[in-house]
Amino acid sequence: MHFPVSGVDVFPLIPPLVAFLVSSITASAGVSGAFLLLPFMVSVLGFTTPAVSPTNLIYNIVAIPGGLARYIREGRMAWPLTWVVVIATLPGVLLGAWIRIRYLPDPKAFKFFVGLVLLYLGVRLLYETTGRYLKSKEQTKNLEKKFRERVQQIKSESAGRIAAGLPPEAVVKTRSVSLRKIEYDFWGETFSFSTMVVFTLALVVGLIGGIYGIGGGAIIAPFVVSVLGLPVYTVAGAALAGTFLTSIAGVIVYHLLSLTAAGAQASVSPDWLLGALFGVGGLLGTYFGAYLQKYLPDRLIRGILGSLVTFLAVSYILQFFV
Repeated sequence: MHFPVSGVDVFPLIPPLVAFLVSSITASAGVSGAFLLLPFMVSVLGFTTPAVSPTNLIYNIVAIPGGLARYIREGRMAWPLTWVVVIATLPGVLLGAWIRIRYLPDPKAFKFFVGLVLLYLGVRLLYETTGRYLKSKEQTKNLEKKFRERVQQIKSESAGRIAAGLPPEAVVKTRSVSLRKIEYDFWGETFSFSTMVVFTLALVVGLIGGIYGIGGGAIIAPFVVSVLGLPVYTVAGAALAGTFLTSIAGVIVYHLLSLTAAGAQASVSPDWLLGALFGVGGLLGTYFGAYLQKYLPDRLIRGILGSLVTFLAVSYILQFFV
């Protein structure tokens, strides 16, 4: 099938299938999978114009609601964290879209930028699987211990049949919200983070996400888990919600920029059909990934993602110099 906007020729079942496989894994860590799908579009499908960024954001808009709905229904949404991320990320996405068109229209330079972003993500995720990191996170260790005990209990009660790994009482409850600090309870533990630290991070991440076309959740989730010590079970939903809302804003901005002379010259109008096909697969994958998260230890999730992302990052960076 030919997609005239992007110039891509591909069998129409390939985009949704790839998106399903990618998002099933990445949604478990609170990211939509867009950070891996963009390299697929660039390197495999040959979609190298700036329009690939808003097309990737369309994937987010279609794919995320499935996983997000499950997190909301199961009470695993840290809403104060979500809104801080959204408010700060939006202006960053707007500026990032402008920078992408103005300064990074060249595919080679863009891939180098993508490689640097992915390298940070990959190394960070791999570091989080090391014993040194795990020893420094007592609260994370406590949650992991509860997780393992719960899984063993359920397996013994159901003769090995897979069942939900988190109990019904494991919901997020907000304790306090202020400009200085936000606190919430989850499964008998209290977690807190600096409001302004997350706001500043989200602003920078929005800038990077606007250039890349990922919404920012792929960067925010590893940071708040590893640096701020928040449990991935509560961060995942917030990261997906932030990515969903900022992706909507990003697509609108790219569309408006495509109406300008500079935007039309750079071909920044998104390929709606291709993005929607990826999104359909991602919609099913993020829903399944949110369900799958309850059966996978946090360390395994990080290890799988870290290995994939680091390999991809190194290959992109080397291509810039070869």
